[in-house]
Amino acid sequence: MTDRLPHEKGFHVSWDQLHRDSRALAWRLDGRGPGDEGAWKAVVGITRGGMAPAMIVARELGIRTVDTISVKSYEHQDQSGAKVLKSPDAEIMGDGTGILVVDDLVDTGRTLELVRKLYPQAHFATVYAKPMGNSQVDTYVTEVSQDTWIFFPWDMALQYVEPYRGKD
Repeated sequence: MTDRLPHEKGFHVSWDQLHRDSRALAWRLDGRGPGDEGAWKAVVGITRGGMAPAMIVARELGIRTVDTISVKSYEHQDQSGAKVLKSPDAEIMGDGTGILVVDDLVDTGRTLELVRKLYPQAHFATVYAKPMGNSQVDTYVTEVSQDTWIFFPWDMALQYVEPYRGKD
């Protein structure tokens, strides 16, 4: 057993990579909705991480109705209890039929499990999935190991790094 810090087995995702992977998610979802010609009624992004992928998927699939659901599932490293802070428009959502719920990542699956109970007929899609949570997702692009920490572009900043051999 190793006692690695999260960044020691990290998967760094740039804005360009997130955009490419979100477009790949849209391609997988294209024509799979229950509406005419496989259309989706709306996209709901799970805040905060799902907002960028949801926007890209909505754009790629020509979906104009976009909403959010705010779920708090992390308190620092504690993932014990997820709760809804803000719900999407109830009239649009119904039981979730025709709704595409998008998040950046499914980790343990607790967030999606909570949202799935609220909207059991929705289609759940994430860009990245870990094994513990991927049973909660209908469609995803890339699976990563459970012990991999994903560094998303909104969590990172560009900064100078000294050369390996020290100063010039």
